[in-house]
Amino acid sequence: MTGAEILVKSLKEEGVDTIFGYPGGVVLPIYDALYDADIRHILVRHEQGAAHAADGYARASGRTGVCLATSGPGATNLVTGIANAHMDSVPMVAITGQVVTKLLGRDSFQEADITGITLPITKHNYLVRDVGDIARTIKEAFYIASTGRPGPVLVDIPKDVSAGAGEYEDPGVLNLPGYRPVCSPRDEDLRAAARLILAAERPVIYAGGGVIISGADRELRALAELLCAPVTATLMGIGGFPADHPLYLGMLGMHGTRYANYAVCECDLLIAVGARFDDRVTGKVESFAPEAKIVHIDIDPAEIRKNVRVDVAVVGDVKKVLAGLMPMLSARVKGAWQEKIEAWKREYPLEYANGGKLKPQTVIREIYRVTGGRGRITTEVGQNQMWTAQFFPFTRPRSFITSGGLGTMGYGLPAAIGVQAACPDETVFDIAGDGSIQMNIQELMTAVNYNLPVNVAIINNGFLGMVRQWQELFYDRRYSHTELANPDFVKLAEAYGAKGVRVSKAADVADVLIDAVRTSGPVMMDFLVDGEENVIPIVPPGASLEEMIG
Repeated sequence: MTGAEILVKSLKEEGVDTIFGYPGGVVLPIYDALYDADIRHILVRHEQGAAHAADGYARASGRTGVCLATSGPGATNLVTGIANAHMDSVPMVAITGQVVTKLLGRDSFQEADITGITLPITKHNYLVRDVGDIARTIKEAFYIASTGRPGPVLVDIPKDVSAGAGEYEDPGVLNLPGYRPVCSPRDEDLRAAARLILAAERPVIYAGGGVIISGADRELRALAELLCAPVTATLMGIGGFPADHPLYLGMLGMHGTRYANYAVCECDLLIAVGARFDDRVTGKVESFAPEAKIVHIDIDPAEIRKNVRVDVAVVGDVKKVLAGLMPMLSARVKGAWQEKIEAWKREYPLEYANGGKLKPQTVIREIYRVTGGRGRITTEVGQNQMWTAQFFPFTRPRSFITSGGLGTMGYGLPAAIGVQAACPDETVFDIAGDGSIQMNIQELMTAVNYNLPVNVAIINNGFLGMVRQWQELFYDRRYSHTELANPDFVKLAEAYGAKGVRVSKAADVADVLIDAVRTSGPVMMDFLVDGEENVIPIVPPGASLEEMIG
């Protein structure tokens, strides 16, 4: 077999059914092997789109996403997508071609040290120098990417290795002495956490993306109901606890609800479940949860005490930790703490002034209504992302797919393609901004090419909206280079072969959305909204959570 054929067989052994990629010179042996392979290849229009599509595929399905690119610029174009997956703990294997081994290190045509470049943004990476190492390397890559705290792994394969001849040998049982993720918690840590929980009078559960990654949404709900404890979620944790549950507080942090932030500020115990205390959550870290003891549950020991003090740490898989913790606890009933939070909810509801120009929040609420809340939603990054987190009540995991830690503009459209490929029977929307959508808008052609019914809802306010909002609030409305001159998105969609629609009136939103859902191919909707609508509440940079504006 050629090295490329061994690679394809190894991918099949890992259950790979879809690859997102873009061919080039040094990956021609791999593409020749894919020609006859029982693996679906989706040709993107830019390698960054391949990485984001593989990322979206992984988040929606729970399986490891795969992307493929050629050497040099092909490989470096994957870097943003790899960094994005790394920040959000997404299992992904990126396969890159490389110049032949005898030309390595000579500044050869389309050579780039991609293993060196991606060292800080991968869980691990490989440069394969021998055909006989391909099968073992692929098995290791998928194992590392998908176990413990998931993340991206890169495999770089020189052309002479993929074109060379060898025999496929089953790698058998892996032996990776330097890689042993801790999944099962220690009993003494569970008991210590249980003691703090039983002693608390004002507990709050702070749920992050680890809940979704570990499939612990049922355990989280059971814990919250047992303790009658309110639950707040990070951006990555949205969907891990049903938004229509009476104990749900919504998102916390910079653009969180007032009642979530107030609850964190006044709780006497914060139970962090699969979250990493990101700066967008904590605000001024010195005043974060000032009255609380903290229990931190996370699979990654490197996150413990990295950003905040912790009273009890429980290292392990979230699902296993919650299952082990529950028998040590006793049921509680609603009391003064829950009543206080319910009063905050009544006093500070998420709302907006709906009148005059079309409001972006109206579009998002209508998408929720039209999909019955069952759609798979991706977003770009900026105001569109925050309004979606606030006004679309997600009730199931893996239904909200967005770039969190890296905040990558241009993520939503290629991610939606990956989501649609993973979940072909579901309705998929990319809620986009008019700035962010243009960073990878070429992937609309990918959706058209494969007739993927991706619905793109552009919240078009004529600005780089989130940056403009900061300029309004903190820079005296000095709108420096944030006003956009946009293309005609309807004509652009039609040029790609998609359906394009423009909407400027609230009364027309629902009908356009219903028609989009019924359309068999991709649809791009241009919603002309109020240009200076802001995302509120907002915690100013460097401020404490209780110092919200709006």
